Amino acid sequence: MALNTGDPEEIGGYRLEDRLGSGGMGVVYLARSASGRRLALKLVHQQYADDEEFRVRFRQEIAAARRVSGAFTAAVVDVDPEAERPWMATSYIEGPTLAQEVGAHGPLPWRELHRVAIGLVEALRDIHRVGVVHRDLKPSNVVLSPEGPRVIDFGISRAADNQTLTMTGRVMGTPPFMSPEQLRTPREVGPASDVFSLATVLVYAATGQGPFDSDSPYMTAYQVVHEPPSLNGLHGPLRTVVEACLAKDPEDRPGLAELLERLRALPAPEEEPVRARGRDGGATRVGAGGDTATGTTIRADADAADGRSAWRLRPAAWRGRRAAGAGTSPRRRYIALASALAVAAVVTGVALAQPQFLGRDGDEGAGADGAAPPALPDGWKPWKTEVVNDPQITDELRCLPQDGSLFCGGGGVMATRLGTSDGDVRWTTRNPTSVPVIGMDLVGLTDDTVVAYRVTHRKSAGDEVYDIAGLRTANGERTWTAELSDASYALRATRAKGAVVHDGKVLHAGRDGTRMEARDADTGELEWTEPFPEDETCVPVLVGGRPHALCAPARDAADFHITRVSIHELDPDDGRFVRDNQLKGTLRLVGDADGAPVFIQERYTDDGAMSSMRAVTVDLRSGRKSVVPLPRPFPRSGVELRGDTLYFTEGNGRVTAIALRTGEVRWSRTTALEGASGPAVSGDALYFSSGTGRVLALDRRTGKELWHTGPRAGAAITLPDRSPRVLPVGRALYVSAADNTLFTLDARNPSRGSGGGGTSGGAGTSGGAGTSGGAG
Repeated sequence: MALNTGDPEEIGGYRLEDRLGSGGMGVVYLARSASGRRLALKLVHQQYADDEEFRVRFRQEIAAARRVSGAFTAAVVDVDPEAERPWMATSYIEGPTLAQEVGAHGPLPWRELHRVAIGLVEALRDIHRVGVVHRDLKPSNVVLSPEGPRVIDFGISRAADNQTLTMTGRVMGTPPFMSPEQLRTPREVGPASDVFSLATVLVYAATGQGPFDSDSPYMTAYQVVHEPPSLNGLHGPLRTVVEACLAKDPEDRPGLAELLERLRALPAPEEEPVRARGRDGGATRVGAGGDTATGTTIRADADAADGRSAWRLRPAAWRGRRAAGAGTSPRRRYIALASALAVAAVVTGVALAQPQFLGRDGDEGAGADGAAPPALPDGWKPWKTEVVNDPQITDELRCLPQDGSLFCGGGGVMATRLGTSDGDVRWTTRNPTSVPVIGMDLVGLTDDTVVAYRVTHRKSAGDEVYDIAGLRTANGERTWTAELSDASYALRATRAKGAVVHDGKVLHAGRDGTRMEARDADTGELEWTEPFPEDETCVPVLVGGRPHALCAPARDAADFHITRVSIHELDPDDGRFVRDNQLKGTLRLVGDADGAPVFIQERYTDDGAMSSMRAVTVDLRSGRKSVVPLPRPFPRSGVELRGDTLYFTEGNGRVTAIALRTGEVRWSRTTALEGASGPAVSGDALYFSSGTGRVLALDRRTGKELWHTGPRAGAAITLPDRSPRVLPVGRALYVSAADNTLFTLDARNPSRGSGGGGTSGGAGTSGGAGTSGGAG
């Protein structure tokens, strides 16, 4: 499609060559970089560019898209969310969409269908590992590239597919491929929703029809929620797999790991016709984000001299024909007014009835090793609260306990104080900007001051400034503010925060990124400064309770691509850099073992796939490094060091415990908690939680599940390496969830007063002793 009169010639330094299409949210162009690389560039329509709420959402979508590896999606190449009209450039993917392929040539033969099914599970696994839920998986969002299927449009374009269903507080998606929970309770949508959508896409690919097709989107929505799927033309083991994925209850659907195993084990049919190419012999090309449902026009070209498809060849016998039996059986038509009203209620998001509890009270006996059982805080009772935040920003709070209070921060809240016993909010200090910055939690506490992050947006300069501030613990009044270096956020990839509190001081990188600064935590008064090593930028970290500096080349930090770090011990009195230990590779600081910092080192192949992981422990005094290979890589997993054990939490719910000193797997268990962060440790129990507020307790020694609860909040987009969501204080567990939700549980009796989420599993935690576990 040629460029229109009035289309820009270039955006962000990328030359525009063609229009790939236009949808409700923006225009997608074929662009070319200075080096000749082809990109798909999305430019937001002007009416959305002027909407600050949309800009906030756009930044969140960019952050989500960047977390996904790009192996099964359209990788983000460049963005400018602050431009007069925001834009995002992604890799350009060649190939027809699944919708185009089936529309032109009919249902897929078995071998192709099997390949697509496995590829889509791998894609969703990659997406879910980083805490993203696609929410709009459908045939037009699947591109059949030469390397296999790619999933597109989990960014801003998902809100453009159906304007009547995308308003704030309403459901978002395309009804024939949506899950029941998307239509009924959209805030509770999790990874299982994508499994349901995947099944609808596979039915379409196998039969040419969706399992809930209807003449009306409202009738389709009703059938998705209330009616069994129509699976005519789908037979054998594949039908059994699909039926399991189309369960109305998300809890009844298989996880992606189980689904992948079942798909791989499917036998091929004994005989199968092979299809032909279309008459033009050409492959359809679509830029990432192109979508015929939103008005995108697709261009067809022959991509080789012999006219062969970049995806596959088809003999003439199948040219332009649909498979016999691809139609769907007649469905009942509900025309009564009562049914119409019921459908309308579904579409606007009627709440689901909450499940009943399945658990039982825990044992109140002695704790581990015969110690006295941990106690609940004085006057404790179950509570749940949402900390008000205007404008609402999708993130989660993290909390620290002190003197009968919780001090929490994150998202759009600098800090808030709640009572540990009753959950009453004493005060809340909101962030002065609407810029969402994921992971900017509290820095720390003194008796009189809570040190918090403060994000400001300087529109005149078009940049975001990260500050820290001191707030009075008594009333939240801000007493001082200091600017941080931009590198403070770049170095968060190593798991380091931009500032720490130590012995009444706040250590942080100065605004110009050339020196470490120390301030009195209560007054903000500058006590000392110390220059960074030449051409390096640093952030403070605590190792073994002592201050250190974690540094990287300044150029790497500016590019957000850090491949080498050094760690220096700091003299807390004057900031002198005492020792220097160099490490190479992609590294994450995960804790310390007897005062020695422990890093996870990742290695990658030339094509970007993670090939191995190693645990590196550094003796800071001798400089000696202990390197332990891990049994396998854990791509995009959360990892925490607790004692002498590394706990890896994968996006599919699997938790693996590995001995730090030997690399031996102590246990590995698949759980129902996809996208969990953690663990927090108290006594012999590990506590995990998802963004929806599901809490899981495992026996620390064996990995045995002790109990788990149902959800208590909406879904959230979060990084896998976020700090634990569960904060144990005595026997009470304080849990952070999406939508600034906080709630508390009794670790020995998790079903007590828990309101919405059912509890199942063992009678209670094993041990559970300890006064406080991993603080957020």
